Amino acid sequence: MEFEARKDRRPQGRKRLHAERGEYFRLVQQGYSNAEAAKRVGVHPRTARGWRNGRLLNSGRVAPPVRSQRAAVTVSSGRYLSERERIHIADRLREKASIRTIAAELGRSPSTVSREIRRNGALWRGTEWTYRPYVAESRAAARRPRPKPGKIDRCPRLRDYVQEHLERRWSPEQIAHQLRRDFPDDLEMRVTHETIYQALYVQGRGELRRELARSLRTGRTMRRPHRQSFKRQPRMSKDMVMISDRPAEAADRAIPGHWEGDLIIGMANKSAIGTLVERSSRFVTLVHLPNGRRPSEMRDALIETVGTLPAQLRRTLTWDQGSEMAMHKQFSVATDMPVYFCDPGSPWQRGSNENTNGLLRQYFPKGTDLARYTRQELDEVAAELNSRPRKTLGWETPAERLAKLLTPTS
Repeated sequence: MEFEARKDRRPQGRKRLHAERGEYFRLVQQGYSNAEAAKRVGVHPRTARGWRNGRLLNSGRVAPPVRSQRAAVTVSSGRYLSERERIHIADRLREKASIRTIAAELGRSPSTVSREIRRNGALWRGTEWTYRPYVAESRAAARRPRPKPGKIDRCPRLRDYVQEHLERRWSPEQIAHQLRRDFPDDLEMRVTHETIYQALYVQGRGELRRELARSLRTGRTMRRPHRQSFKRQPRMSKDMVMISDRPAEAADRAIPGHWEGDLIIGMANKSAIGTLVERSSRFVTLVHLPNGRRPSEMRDALIETVGTLPAQLRRTLTWDQGSEMAMHKQFSVATDMPVYFCDPGSPWQRGSNENTNGLLRQYFPKGTDLARYTRQELDEVAAELNSRPRKTLGWETPAERLAKLLTPTS
């Protein structure tokens, strides 16, 4: 039976308007405004607003909305603000208390209280910003259920636009920016690139076709997490001595003999050349690895290369945590040269070596088979670099600076 507005409009009290209240809330759920819904059920808009938002009592406090009195009480965890806390916020705001004071009284962060007021407050009669605790509780409860439909799934126009441009091999970031240019005034056609990635990668959402993920430049159908450097597991957990324990004299570059080492990798990761850079002079020595970079081969090649250096130039070696240095203890025993390891994901701790590797790519471009170079060719490249003037050395060459450091002063 359809609802019919009562013909007798004389005041009858709140308790006699059960049917009107039920119909009013049904219309509001369908998207009608407060004024439209009140007109349809035959009540004054102020009465309807009191049903929905609560009434301001003579004591200055707010009476709960009608539907809140009939609703089941929900138990919230400490993670979310409770109805009691929202009532406290509303009372203290009327007393002109500051947000930090309210947060301290509730034992919450000031940003939590500020965000609550901003998200769940509203304009009163279009002019004054007000915070109503029962309305705020209702809004928060409506947002809480999970899972929520994604924005791309809710808007067919947006979904078709994103899918069309993914098929044209546009990146999600390009699509997100182009949406702003094509639809400058249509907020419904706005989406971030992260939302597009989630629609592609998150299982079971179904917002975009799974095969579209292959149109991405990575070609991956699953997201690869980016681990933070301090959470990475060390490749060699045994007998590693970290750079923090390296002698202080190695850091100030005053004394020669402290080296930084690394590899430059060739085509298909199947070949490599070892690079050693002396920290004081930036003198370069290249390590020949014709048979690969397994730990045993790396150990033998380093022992052979370092063995040609004078004793005063064999103080320390700093390396990253590459698995090729798994036999570093045997190298240290053979050469009396301790090895120190950088922190994970911290290439700046071997800055001179990283800079030199960039210079070496002029001679050994990426994608080159590095195993084809002979020992003599490596020595020629190193000699050319060591005879090149360097700004950081006051335009001296590394060879000149090293010779000066090794010459005893009278």
